[in-house]
Amino acid sequence: MALSRSVEVAVPADPAGDGDRDKIRLRQLGYKQELKRGLSTLSNFAFSFANISVLTGVTATYNTGLRYGGPVSMTLGWLVVALFNGCVALSMAEICSAYPTSGGLYYWSAKLAGKEWASLASWVTGWFNIVGQWAAIASVDFSLAQLLQVIILLSTGGANGGGYMASKYVVLVICAIILILHGVINSLPIQWLSLFGQIGAIWNAAGVFVLVILIPAVAKDRPSVEFVFTHLNTDNGMGIHSKAYILAVGLLMSQYSVLGYDTSAHMVEETKNADRSGPIGIITSVVCATVFGWIYLLALTTAVTDIPYLLSPGNDAGGYAIAQALYTAFRRRFGSGAGGIACLGAVAVAIFLCGIACVTSNSRMAYAFSRDGAMPLSRVWYRVNKHEVPLNVVWLAVAVAFFMALTSLGSQVAFQALGSIATLGMYIAYALPVFFRVTTARRSFVPGPFNLGKYGVLVGWVGVVWVATVTVLFSLPVAYPVANKETFNYTPVAVGGVLLLSVGAWVLHARFWFQGPITNTSDGPI
Repeated sequence: MALSRSVEVAVPADPAGDGDRDKIRLRQLGYKQELKRGLSTLSNFAFSFANISVLTGVTATYNTGLRYGGPVSMTLGWLVVALFNGCVALSMAEICSAYPTSGGLYYWSAKLAGKEWASLASWVTGWFNIVGQWAAIASVDFSLAQLLQVIILLSTGGANGGGYMASKYVVLVICAIILILHGVINSLPIQWLSLFGQIGAIWNAAGVFVLVILIPAVAKDRPSVEFVFTHLNTDNGMGIHSKAYILAVGLLMSQYSVLGYDTSAHMVEETKNADRSGPIGIITSVVCATVFGWIYLLALTTAVTDIPYLLSPGNDAGGYAIAQALYTAFRRRFGSGAGGIACLGAVAVAIFLCGIACVTSNSRMAYAFSRDGAMPLSRVWYRVNKHEVPLNVVWLAVAVAFFMALTSLGSQVAFQALGSIATLGMYIAYALPVFFRVTTARRSFVPGPFNLGKYGVLVGWVGVVWVATVTVLFSLPVAYPVANKETFNYTPVAVGGVLLLSVGAWVLHARFWFQGPITNTSDGPI
C-alpha cells in the first residue's frame, strides 16, 4: 500500500484543523457541506466496527454454519472468506480516498464507469446498496427479536420446562419496537450517534474478549482440536450430500458476519480528514472484525459436541444452537443456565447497537441518493433538521425494514433469505465500483492519499471475482427436493428482482432524467 498526495485536485492543507480542507475537497466533488463534520478517525472506525458487529453476524447465522459443514466450514471457511473479503475492502478504501462523499458506492461507480455508462452504473449500484442496507436492518433487528424471544423462553423454564414460546406475531411486535427505538436514537445529533458508535465498538471488542475466556472455561465437555478444525457435518437434514456443496453454502455465515464496512464511506461527509479517515475506518474495521470474529467462533465451537441436538427444535432453546450450547454449558457446570442467559443478554446488547449503526449508515446513503434525485419523493428525503440530521430518511429506513420483516409471517425460509439478500445486495454494490475501477484504471482513476499502488488492479480483480463466485453460490438451492415454499431459496428471486426492477425502471423512466450524481454548488465538480 502506498501513500501519496496525488489526488484529483490539489487540496490545500488545513493547519487550523477547522475542517476547511474537507469542505474544499467536498466542494471540488460538487457538494456543499450540509452535514455536521464532527467525527474523528476513531469515530468513523467505530461506526463501521459496530455495524459489522461480529457478535451479531456470528450469532445470527451460527445455525447456518453449523448445519452446512459444521466446525470446518466456520473455522477454516472464515479464513478463506477473510482473505478474499479483504481484497474487496482494500479496493473500496482506495476508491473512498479518491472520492470521499456520503454517496459512497454509487458515486464511485458514476465517476469510474466512464461518461457513457456513468448514470446507469450509478443507478444500479445505488439501488443494490440501499436495498441491501434495508434488508440488513430488517435482518439484524428481527434476529434481535428472535434472540430476545429465546432469552425469555430459557428464563421461564425452556421449551421442555413450560417456558414461554412467543408466537411469530409477538416476535414481529418486538422487532417493531426495536426498529422504533433505533429510529428515535438516529434522530439525535451526530455527537450522540458518535457516542453510540463508540459504545458499540467497545462492547463488541469487550464482549468477544470476555466470552472467549468464559466459554471454554465453563464448558465441561469440550471437543478435540481436530474436531474444531476438521470436522465436516454432513448430517444437515436438507437432502444435500455433496461435501463441496455443503461447504459452499456454509460460507454464508462468514460472508454475512463481516458486512457493513461501507459505513465508513457513508459517514465521510461528517468525518474530519475524510480522504484518510474513511479508508482507515474501512480497513481497520474489517481487520478487527476478522480477528475478533474468528476467535469468537473458536470459543463457541469449544462448547459444541452434539450438533444434531443443538439444531433440534426439540431442545430447550427451540433449536437456537448458540443459546442451547451456552445454556447447557453453564447448567452442567453450575447447575443453572443463568450464566448462559446472561451471555446471551450481552450479545443482545451488541445486536441492538449494531442495529443503530445500520440505520445510521443507510440514512446517510439514502440522503446522498435523494440529494442526487434518484429516489421517489427525493425532495422529502433530502432534508436535514436543525441538528443537521437527515431525519426523514431515518424513518424511511425504519418503515421499509418493518415491511421486509413482515415476510416472516408467511415463510421463515423467505425471511431467512433476507440475510442472503443483504449479503449479496451489499457485496454486489461493493463490487461494481471496484469493477469499474480495475477496468478503467489507466484512463480515469486518480488515487487519493491512500492507494494500493501497482497492486490496485490485481487486488480489485480478486475482489470482483470473489463477489461473482459467492453470488452464484448463495443463489443455489439450500435444500432438496425443492418442493414447497419452505425449501425454496428465495435469494436469486429477490436479488434478480432488484436487478430487473432497477434496470427496468432505468430503461422505462430514469434514463430520461437521471444523470448520475448532480452537484449542489454553483461551480459544480472540478
